[in-house]
Amino acid sequence: QVQLAESGGGLVQTGGSLTLSCTASVNINALSVMGWYRRAPGKRRELVASVTSTGFTNYEESVQGRFRIRRDNAKNTVRLQMTTLKPEDTAIYYCNTEKLGRTYWGQGTQVTVSS
Repeated sequence: QVQLAESGGGLVQTGGSLTLSCTASVNINALSVMGWYRRAPGKRRELVASVTSTGFTNYEESVQGRFRIRRDNAKNTVRLQMTTLKPEDTAIYYCNTEKLGRTYWGQGTQVTVSS
């Protein structure tokens, strides 16, 4: 079992910044990939960014250059640093990982970007 606890969402103006944190209940060195997904109103959930245990990162095209995902292995935490936020970034953001073939999700944290 892996529990994921997200924090850091909120309301921000266009052009602002937020950092989301996801803390796992296990040592994240044992998790090969951790990621952040989001679901905007009326849209399907999409992958925003992911990072492997070796540090390889992957970003959704619209957040390239604005978002950065980082692992803090000492704190079993993955952070998503979001800058230059746009109204279209408004969504519920979910932390995600897999272990032994099972997928785990956090409860989600709301990010709202006002225009």
